[in-house]
Amino acid sequence: MRIDEILAAKRPVFSVEFFPPKTEEATEQLFATARSLQELEPDFVSVTYGAGGSTRDGTVEITRALKDEVGLETMAHLSCVGETSEGLAETLDRIAATGIDNVFALRGDPPRGEKDFVQPAGGLGSAAELSAFIASRWDFAIGGACFPEVHPEAPDLETDLNYLKTKVEAGASFLITQLFFDNQVYFDFVDAAREKGIEVPILAGVIPVASFAQTKRICDLCDASIPPRLEEAFRAAGGDEQAEFELGVAYAAQQCAELLVAGAPGIHFYALNRAPATRAVLGALQASRPWERTRAAETGSPSAQAN
Repeated sequence: MRIDEILAAKRPVFSVEFFPPKTEEATEQLFATARSLQELEPDFVSVTYGAGGSTRDGTVEITRALKDEVGLETMAHLSCVGETSEGLAETLDRIAATGIDNVFALRGDPPRGEKDFVQPAGGLGSAAELSAFIASRWDFAIGGACFPEVHPEAPDLETDLNYLKTKVEAGASFLITQLFFDNQVYFDFVDAAREKGIEVPILAGVIPVASFAQTKRICDLCDASIPPRLEEAFRAAGGDEQAEFELGVAYAAQQCAELLVAGAPGIHFYALNRAPATRAVLGALQASRPWERTRAAETGSPSAQAN
């Protein structure tokens, strides 16, 4: 099913991001994670795409297997890096042949060791170009990335939003944010996007922290900030893995609840191919249903608050 149709039919939407494993053991872990999370019925899962197309075949195969063997709705990531238009078309044909309805269009990061993105000969130069390319020939729901703390290559928020609008105009029907920890950053970003005329749903990207050191490395790579008080709390755990896990789950559950009460259309979990933290947060949200507080407030109905 197309994700834009899912978003039109229900709120909130919950989704999970995986990456293609590189070993047999990692593959077994990914599918164990997917089956564990499938019990909580996420609305879709996505599978990332490596720099320079390094996981192209893995992305398509894992996305297909998660759909056909696990029973999850899926979205394949696709990037421009190291790909000709013909190569992109071949991959899109393969994705379509598997019955997948959704593609996440990315420019992509430069291959490891290279500082700047270089448009490949015969290829495309941006996510907006890729979105338009997909929309011109294939019937996919197209997703796009956005950056509440501004894309690292953009000089300012206005420039970043101007570009984001071209991505939406090219065919992206929903957006997923880079991970963030400060909800005010998301709220301000959404307000600014709406002022720019960007009206598509913007799903909030959240990482339930299981390992602070790993999350810190990820944040350093993608220029996402960790609020000082949260970082202090993790450092106070003294490297205790269980303490970090418990803090990460508690913070993410509270963060997601606040987002949903405020009307975020959904949460996209960066699960890092492991189930426990994401499962704990998603399970807590489904049990407590914080988004219904918003509906109750809108209707003023005591019974709505109890349902």
